[in-house]
Amino acid sequence: MNEKDFEELAAGAALHALSADDERRYRAALAEHLEGEETVDADIATAALLSDSVEPVTPPAHIRSALLAQIATIPQDGEDRTDREVSDDAPRLEPSNGSAPEGQPEREKPRRWTRTIFALAACLALLVGVGVGAIALNQQLNPPASVVALQEIEASGDAQQATVELDGGGTATAHWSGSAGKAVLVADGLPSAGDGKTYELWFVRGDAPVSAGVFDVDGGDATALLAGDMQAGDAIAVTVEQAGGSPTGQPTTDPVIVIPTA
Repeated sequence: MNEKDFEELAAGAALHALSADDERRYRAALAEHLEGEETVDADIATAALLSDSVEPVTPPAHIRSALLAQIATIPQDGEDRTDREVSDDAPRLEPSNGSAPEGQPEREKPRRWTRTIFALAACLALLVGVGVGAIALNQQLNPPASVVALQEIEASGDAQQATVELDGGGTATAHWSGSAGKAVLVADGLPSAGDGKTYELWFVRGDAPVSAGVFDVDGGDATALLAGDMQAGDAIAVTVEQAGGSPTGQPTTDPVIVIPTA
């Protein structure tokens, strides 16, 4: 058995992909030549990195399909080989220089299918890891408009805020700035509006409510930018409306949140 054949078997063993016959050949070769343990250790470490370095994530279907399709086109060890050495009783690790012994015809080089699958598996793990990282990076580089507006308000010289307690123990805080011309509502412990329902924001100017958009709650938390320009003295209110918002442009329920700003 030459070095390349042993490397193939070592990679297959690290992936737990050897047949019973190849497993026996691999164990016999390793017992005869302990210097092969360095290759074995490297392959085991690589396999461990592939399984441990990335959080379990279901890869996109097209990546999985492409990987399986490419594996299906790779001949397994033993295909297209007509003169393979199978001396299991005396396995030997011989240098592989690509040439045949003198006086013997040169054999076709075996196709290194296990190493190729090893590389494909590494690429798949990398793609999944990059995909997860890209999502996190995208969230950092492209924060929601409500978060950007909240940062602008907090950075302004006239930033103000007011907080009210919610039924059930949560809180709602309005952040606003006259110079920025923006207002943001931050809620904590706000229950879901219910099936087919949504929360709608309002600027209340005297007795006239002005719709400022709708928002949803994620696990009791919400950060919502009010649409439109806030004016001095506006109160900020929230009602529960049908999905998409009030069909009349006016509140259809009593407010669940009212925050005076004056």
